[in-house]
Amino acid sequence: MDKFPNPLAELVWRTRYRHAPPGAEGETGPADTQARVARALARGEKDTAGWRRRFAGILADYRFLPGGRILAAAGIGRRPATLLNCFVMGPVRDDPAALFRALAEGARTLRLGGGVGWDFSSLAPRGTPLPGGGLAPGPVACLDLWDAACRVVTAGSVRGGAMMGSLSVAHPDILDFIAAKARAAVLPRFNLSVQLPDAFLAAVAADARWPLGQPESHPAAQLPARMLWNRMLQSMIDWAEPGVLFTDTLNRENNLWWREQLSTTNPCGEAPLPAYGACDLGSINLAALVRQPFTPGAHIDTAELEQVAAVAVRLLDNVLDRTRFPLARQRHEALATRRIGLGVTGLGDALAMLGLRYDSDAGRTAAAGILEQVKLAAYQASCSIAADKGTFAAFDAGRYLSGRFTARLPTGLRREIGRQGIRNSHLLAVAPTGSVSLLAGNVSPGIEPIPALRQRRKLHDTGSVHELEVADRAWSLYRETGAGTGAGAFVEAADVSPEDQLAMLAVLQPHVDGAISKTVLLPADTSVERLGALLERAHHDGLKGFAAYRPGTGRGGVIGPACALDEHGRAQCDPS
Repeated sequence: MDKFPNPLAELVWRTRYRHAPPGAEGETGPADTQARVARALARGEKDTAGWRRRFAGILADYRFLPGGRILAAAGIGRRPATLLNCFVMGPVRDDPAALFRALAEGARTLRLGGGVGWDFSSLAPRGTPLPGGGLAPGPVACLDLWDAACRVVTAGSVRGGAMMGSLSVAHPDILDFIAAKARAAVLPRFNLSVQLPDAFLAAVAADARWPLGQPESHPAAQLPARMLWNRMLQSMIDWAEPGVLFTDTLNRENNLWWREQLSTTNPCGEAPLPAYGACDLGSINLAALVRQPFTPGAHIDTAELEQVAAVAVRLLDNVLDRTRFPLARQRHEALATRRIGLGVTGLGDALAMLGLRYDSDAGRTAAAGILEQVKLAAYQASCSIAADKGTFAAFDAGRYLSGRFTARLPTGLRREIGRQGIRNSHLLAVAPTGSVSLLAGNVSPGIEPIPALRQRRKLHDTGSVHELEVADRAWSLYRETGAGTGAGAFVEAADVSPEDQLAMLAVLQPHVDGAISKTVLLPADTSVERLGALLERAHHDGLKGFAAYRPGTGRGGVIGPACALDEHGRAQCDPS
């Protein structure tokens, strides 16, 4: 059996990723799981054996961590499951038959293992008379119905179900939506986000009134924009909900700006997607690529970083051809654009191993350089695959290269895209990597700071809860080396100011064509004014969304050594 980094890693593997078919011995360790994944995703390649070795090579030592659905389901045979972590569903209409068709599509997607995101802005306000008779239930009532359906269809799953619900700030029911989770244990399967256009931020700055209602509504009700703003901020402070989506930024920075309108994301926020779009995710473990850690010569192996990124792009592209799609519409959309989301995890650990504090200028500069390398390697790899296998179906060179993100790519790379095309419309997204970061030995998740040097983690299995104490991976390695210097680079999440967390996001987002899942941890005494300034800065700096957590909310306990981010990217604590 493989040697596990710690007992928690073994438990995560056994409960989430190990394949053990009935009547067979099953996989005996992560190496078996990695071999299964590599074998499954190399099928269809001309050089099947060669790509199987390359895929297995980047999976070894947890250098590349595919999304959890890929690890759990690739190559397992006929068992119904999708390899894609998440989807955004189609529009929801008030007609009862259409409403329940949408619910059925979501239920089918959830049952096959995908989390889902919904934009409920198309629903009429609560109490609106419907053409066929009756009154509209409104978006908040639909949240309750969807949450109950998710609980039913994912019963017995160790992963449960996760959903994102978003609503336009111009919807007449926006105040009810903001307050929808203002009680403990309400809508537990939903994260909520308010869609904020630039015009709303301008109305807040001008202390103007803000119109509510659909474009055809006349006259539209109006509320003071700052009142709406403050109500939303107070709910974020009190309940860690809702988050926000800067919708104009989402669409300005969209590589497919000419063919789709983005209004919502997957449950964790790292993938803004059109109707029926899908997440195809994986993360490079930066902590596994640091050489000579905790010494003056510590550095990221840049050649290996680029090689892992290039092979990971091909692996994720192959997922789209090997996965099962819950719906035909999802297959059509995925193959038209071939979106993938290559990200990173272990950034906090990697910076500590390099002797750089997460909240320092040097740490941010190093992190931005790493993400830029990943971006360039990923785009170059996608060009190479296009030369071999063809571009994504919706590729239009002129329009694609006139996008804001692609316009910032180096001239030589842009020429190559124009000459031979590109395989994937989008290549980058930074996920929260909850379970897979534990599998890799409890590396710091995503781009988060180290949650805690030591913490108690609760792992939910079917019908039971396991609780273990575990050390951060970089901290464990530091103590094993017996190094006498370098401890000053370790900084826990609770000690990184929200402004410094936001500054890290700001230097990384320009290198990510998707989005970044990051929960900004707030001090216990955070005021509405301070949180408002953070959101205004996030919008100014070009971020695509914002989520926050403050200790003492109804969603957790006191920030301390027992705290960590949960599997959906939200900060959660063990109050005991």
